[in-house]
This record gives sequence, structure tokens and C-alpha cells, in this order.
Amino acid sequence: MPLLALVAISERRRFGTLPWSTVRLAAVAGVFFAGDLLLWHHAIEAVGAGLATVLGNLQVIVVGFVAWLLLGERPSRATLLALPVVLLGVVLISGAIGGTPYGADPGLGVILGLGTALCYAGYLLVIRRGGRDARRPAGPVAVATLFTVIAAGIAGTAYGDLDLLPAARSLAWLALLGITSQSAGYLFISISLPRLPAVVTSIILLSQPVMTVVLSIILLGEAPSPAQFVGVGLVIGGIAAATVPIARIRDGLAAGRAGRAVEADRGRMGS
Repeated sequence: MPLLALVAISERRRFGTLPWSTVRLAAVAGVFFAGDLLLWHHAIEAVGAGLATVLGNLQVIVVGFVAWLLLGERPSRATLLALPVVLLGVVLISGAIGGTPYGADPGLGVILGLGTALCYAGYLLVIRRGGRDARRPAGPVAVATLFTVIAAGIAGTAYGDLDLLPAARSLAWLALLGITSQSAGYLFISISLPRLPAVVTSIILLSQPVMTVVLSIILLGEAPSPAQFVGVGLVIGGIAAATVPIARIRDGLAAGRAGRAVEADRGRMGS
């Protein structure tokens, strides 16, 4: 919050006060993001960090359908075809099929994970509408973060698990998280995205749920069942089918083969 506030104040001095409509939308986005974080952390308790993160990444599918219902942006045919594949993967992760699943309560974890995806989709859609002024991105994010703090504090008080004085060890982990994943991670993403083709970006971002599952096994000792692993594959594959333009990949591979063929012909002519 202090860093965001400083940047937001600088933006205000240069470009003026944020419109009230932007502030209102950013506040709503902050409430959605609080729901995303709260549900995701409880999903981790129920089904594990790896599977909870896979479920949270369903926001890619959710955003498409919410934008269709509320904004009139019809999802692509690939998104519609990917939906049943993703839903089957979710059923397998829940443990409804395939023997003994991993997690204290995988069924509840799936429900919380889907709630995480819905809340994150709401955050992305609302902050997108409220942050259209590219000159001052920090202002809406600062307002959203403030309301995330308020909403999470209210929910934590009502639920009874709010801890205003965490132990030093917990604070150290939170500081490490803030410096690495939150600050450096988003900085690297913001630097790299403009330099990469959209198709490459889509593929790279799919590495997040994959690596989370791998790291949860290595670092946390989580052991999803074979059926849950199949579910993970279906969910990630469905997300890939909905977001990665297969035609562009095919055209790129064809262009690469054509280029290699031309180079080979030049080599033979030169010899």
C-alpha cells in the first residue's frame, strides 16, 4: 500500500484526481480480489496448493463467459468446446471419480476453487473497465488494494481467523512473498508481455499451474491421486485450447519448415 500510494499521488499531481466512476469501480474490484484471496487460501487447506491454483486459473474460461453475459462479447468457438473438457477435469480433481483423492476435503476445495475463479474473473473485468486511462494505472490499483484490505479484514473478523500480529516467521515469509512473487514477478511480467507474441504469452502463462503442482509435490509433499493428475491435465489442456490460437501455431510451424527448406536449398546450390 505505501508504494502504491506514492505512485498514485505522483499520478494525481500530473493528471488530476481520478473520476468518481473509476474510484467506485476500483473499490468493487478490490472486494472481488479479497474474495479471490480468501477463497483461494481456504481452497489450499481443503485440496492443496497445487490443485487449488489449477482451479483458480479457470478464471480464463470464466472471464470469457461473464464477458459474454454482461458485455456482449461472445466467447470463441474454442472456448465453448473447451468447457466440457475443463468441467470433466474439475470433477476428477474433486475426487468424485477415481478412488481416494488427495486433500482434506477435495469436494469443498473444488467449490472454493471455482469461487476463486469467479472472484478473480470479477476483479479482472471490473478493473479493466475502471482502469482505461493508461497514464495512471497505479491509482485504480491502489484504491482496489485498499478495499481488498478492508473487505478481507471484515471477512477475517467475522470468520474469526484475522491475525493482526503474526509471528516473526510468518512476517518473514510474507515479506519474501511480497518482494519476489508479487513485486518482482509482476514487474517481469509487465516488462516481458509487450515483447512477446500473444501466442507465446498464452503458452508461458500456462506454466504457472503446471509449476505450482510440481512445486507443491517437491516442497510441500502433496500427492494428488492419478485421477486428480488426469483432471489437472484436462483443465490445463482445456485452458490452452481456449486461449492459445492453434491456427497461428500451425502457421508458425509451417513457416518454420518452409524457411528451413529454403535454407537447405541455398546450401545445396552453394555446394
